[in-house]
Amino acid sequence: MTKKKTGTVEVKKNTKTTQQNKKQNTKTARQTDETKADKKSTNSSNKKTKVDEKEKKVEKKVVKTDKEIIVELNDKYLRLAAEFDNYRKRTLKERMDLMKSAGEDILINIIPVMDDFERGLGSIDRAKEISAVKEGVQLIYNKFKDFLKQRGVKEIVAKEKDFDTDLHEAITKIPAPNKKLKGKVVDVVEKGYYLNEKVIRFSKVVIGE
Repeated sequence: MTKKKTGTVEVKKNTKTTQQNKKQNTKTARQTDETKADKKSTNSSNKKTKVDEKEKKVEKKVVKTDKEIIVELNDKYLRLAAEFDNYRKRTLKERMDLMKSAGEDILINIIPVMDDFERGLGSIDRAKEISAVKEGVQLIYNKFKDFLKQRGVKEIVAKEKDFDTDLHEAITKIPAPNKKLKGKVVDVVEKGYYLNEKVIRFSKVVIGE
C-alpha cells in the first residue's frame, strides 16, 4: 500500500516537473521572440533614422535661398549675353570678309579673257585681212562663253518660242511674219540667262501678233 502511494506521488511530481519545464520553455521562447522583435524594431528604427538624416542632408544641399538663385540666374544671363555678342561680332566680320572676296574666283578666271581682248585690240591695227580679226574676236567670244557655262550661266532660248512671262519681257509687238509666229517671240533684243536653272535676267523680246 505504501509503495503504490509512493509511486503515485512520484508520478505526480514528474508530471508537475514536466509541466513546469514546458511553461519555462514556452516563457523562454516567448522572451526570445520578443528580444528578436525588439532587435528588428531597433534596427528598423536606426535605418529609418539614417535615411531621414540623409534626406535632410540632401534637402540642405538642394535648397537655395532666393538671393543665391538670383545671383546664379544673373551670372548665366551675363555669360549668355557675352557669348551672343561674340557670335554676332564674329559672323558680322565673316560676312564682311565674304562680301569683299565673293567675286575673287570669278575675277581670277575672267582676267585671261581680258588679256585676250587686249591682244586682239593690239593686233587690229596690224591686221591686213578682216577675216583674221573676225576669227580672233570669235575665239575670245567662245572662250568667254565657255567660262560662263562652267559657272552655271546658260542662255535662255527665246526666238520663235511661245511668250512666257516667267522667262521673257515684252518690249513691243509687231505683225507676225506668218500665222505660226502669232503669240510667239519674233525677235530677241537682249538675251536672258539662267544661273543654275534660276532666271537671273529676262529675255527682252518682240512679240508677233
